[in-house]
Amino acid sequence: MNHKRILVISDMHLPYQHKDSITFLKEIKKEFKPDTNICIGDLLDQHALSFHDSSPELYSAGMELDKAKEYVRELENVFPKLIEVDSNHSSMIYRRALKHGLPKAYLKDYGDFLETKKWKWVDDLTLTMSNGQRCFFTHGRSADVLKVSQTMGMNTVQGHYHTKFVISYWANPDNIFWAMNVGCLIDQKSMAFSYAKNFRTRFIIGCGIILNGIPRLLPMVLNNKGRWIGKIV
Repeated sequence: MNHKRILVISDMHLPYQHKDSITFLKEIKKEFKPDTNICIGDLLDQHALSFHDSSPELYSAGMELDKAKEYVRELENVFPKLIEVDSNHSSMIYRRALKHGLPKAYLKDYGDFLETKKWKWVDDLTLTMSNGQRCFFTHGRSADVLKVSQTMGMNTVQGHYHTKFVISYWANPDNIFWAMNVGCLIDQKSMAFSYAKNFRTRFIIGCGIILNGIPRLLPMVLNNKGRWIGKIV
């Protein structure tokens, strides 16, 4: 695989994703035909397992997982092969287990409890792209993704910061590098995100694609009813 067309999605927070997000991703796949698909974290929300207060109006932990798995199967049909990067929400079950002293031997791996067939789970990821440059993929190390890129000394993509949707460039004497934050694919109106209801900044819905080593942001533009307009811009 030469990583010529890399699709990067982040922060779906299943089952509290935007209701048009999977349809949006289907169209992106049709348009760009990515050869590498990466989710850089928070595929699952796991609200019921949060260390913060969880709403009794939302799903219990078991119901939330069952509902999330319905969308995982739908997403797996779109992307049979996908690399999932570790993150704070998706790793909640393991963090809970650590807090209560449970050995790893008692826990299933990600692919086992989600019942995916060809998805791969990693901590962070570095790939050599088709133009020969390297790119670092991480869930979120700093609100300033440019600093992450400069620290790593290579191109960088991250998610985690729902209001960040940006591409920035920097250079050293040898080369020019870029850093990209790809936003999220969640439904901000969901009760799972009630903590953000008074934020002055809003979440940005979209994802990113890297074509021959060049990054591009793909916003999911919504109409006045909060639904995707049905076009890639």
